[in-house]
Order: sequence, then structure tokens, then C-alpha cells
Amino acid sequence: MHRRPKLWRSTPPSVFPVSLSLLGLGLGWRNAADVLPIADEIGDLMLAFATAFFLYFFALYMRKISVRPRVVLEEVALPPARAGLAAGAMSMMLLAAALLPFGITASEVWWLGVVLQVGASGLGAFAIWREPQELREFTPFQYLTFVGPVVGPIAGIPLGHIWESYVLTLAALVPYLVITAGFAIQSLRRGIPLPLRPAVAIFLAPNCLFATSFGLLGVDWAFQIFYWLAGGIALALIGIGPWMSQGGWSPLWAGFAFPSTAFLLVQVLAVKLGVGNAALIGTYTAMSFATPLVFFITYRFIMTWVTGELAEGSGAARA
Repeated sequence: MHRRPKLWRSTPPSVFPVSLSLLGLGLGWRNAADVLPIADEIGDLMLAFATAFFLYFFALYMRKISVRPRVVLEEVALPPARAGLAAGAMSMMLLAAALLPFGITASEVWWLGVVLQVGASGLGAFAIWREPQELREFTPFQYLTFVGPVVGPIAGIPLGHIWESYVLTLAALVPYLVITAGFAIQSLRRGIPLPLRPAVAIFLAPNCLFATSFGLLGVDWAFQIFYWLAGGIALALIGIGPWMSQGGWSPLWAGFAFPSTAFLLVQVLAVKLGVGNAALIGTYTAMSFATPLVFFITYRFIMTWVTGELAEGSGAARA
């Protein structure tokens, strides 16, 4: 009788943007309890589920690598997989933020996330260097690969890593500018293919995260620039929502999830910083939009994971 290959052998990096979204959503709800009349326990329950989801798939991916380490080099040949690996590192940094109230070795978890992010960026750069020049192009996935360090201050600042948080934020700013300019010029020349359209939503995330990082660092003028820029981008993305989703469901829909939770995080911070009614409205809107969206995408990912469709559809290598 034919035996089906074990699922863990083809664990796809595409699950990590989902874990990143779940952790961001849980942090958003927990932080919102400080400024809105909602129970702290809602965010804590979300974070418990998000932590279990992330650690489960992280353990499976580590097992996959331990059996055949070369799978990493095979997977980073695909831009979405590079972004997935970076999202795993970003998830580790957000996990440190989730652990802060419990004092559970959060600093070590944060540093592990930073090291993994540096590794993911290095692998991404190596993969692009190996590509034929005619295949090299800008994609929104590169925001996760190279701008991912901007997540660091969310846990780094409460942990006392102020100088390191400055470095991570400024290190992310240069690739952000290069990728944004390059992708904009490329899109004006060639257009954006139908399968890649959901990934356009990723553009919202770095703007929200820069606003969050600069806000936590106390750089008010930079916070204001990125905060209002993120608001304008969010409105524009709502307007082109039907265009982005025109190709139907695919694993790239994970690109819708984390930007919405990053928007929630920055709106809650803006309320705390005294931005006013705009931030309050933004918080309620983000919570209403991001919560069902993230759980719907998580459900779809779980269902396609157990059938093996997720690994096949995302081109995951097999150990």
C-alpha cells in the first residue's frame, strides 16, 4: 500500500507570515486593552494560540532542516519562501514581546529573532546574487526579507535594548527606500501580474512598523510622517482591494494579514501618544477588519496544510 509522505518533511515557509499575523493581532488586542474598554484576557488568549501555532511550525521546520539542511537553499530560490523565512525570524521577535509580561527569558528570545533575521536577510541576498541578472526584480516580498529588522524595537525597547533598536530601525530604512523606489518604477514600466497582486498589500506593513518603531523611540517627527503615510496607504489599499484579490485564493493571501495587524499596532500606539480621534477610529476599524481576516486566512492555511496543498502550492522543498 502506498504510504503518504509525512507532512513535516514539506513544511512550507509560507506558514510563518501567518504566525507573524497571529502574534501581531494578539499584541494589538492586548495593547488595546490599555486604551479601550476591552478585557486583557482576549489578547492573552490570542497570543497563546499564536505562540502555539508559531512554535509548532517552527519545530517542524527545524526538524525538516535537520534531516536535509540543503532544503533552505532550495527554498530561498523563490521570493515568497525568502519572505516566509524572514517572517519566521520576525515572529520570534514578536514572541519576545508576547512574553514580556511573564518574564520568560524574553531577551534571549529577542536576540534569537535578531540573529535569525540577519541570517534570513543574508540568505535572501545570496539567493538574489545567484540568480541570472535577467530574472532579478523588485517584489513586495523583499520588505520582509530586508526590512524585517524594524520589528525589533517592539520588544527591544521594553527590554532595554534602546541602542540596538535604533540600529535595527535605521538598518531597515535603507532597503525600504531602495525596494519602494525600485518596485514603483518597475510596476510603472511592466505592470503587476495577477498572481502577485495580493502581495502589494505588504507595502502597508513597513510604513506601520516604522511609525511604531519611531514612536517607541521617541522620534516624534518620523513617527508623524510614517503614521499619516500608513493611513493614506491603508485607504488606497481598501480602494484597490477587489483588484488585489481578483486572482482568487492562494498562499499569497497571507500578504493581506500582517499589514492589517501592523496597522492595528500603530493605531493603538497613536492613541497612547495622544494623536486623538483619528487614532481611536483607526484602532476600532483595524480591530474589526484584521481580526476576522487573520483568522480566516489562518483557517485556510491550516486546511490546505493538512491536505498537503499548501506545500505543493507554495513550492516547498521536501526533506
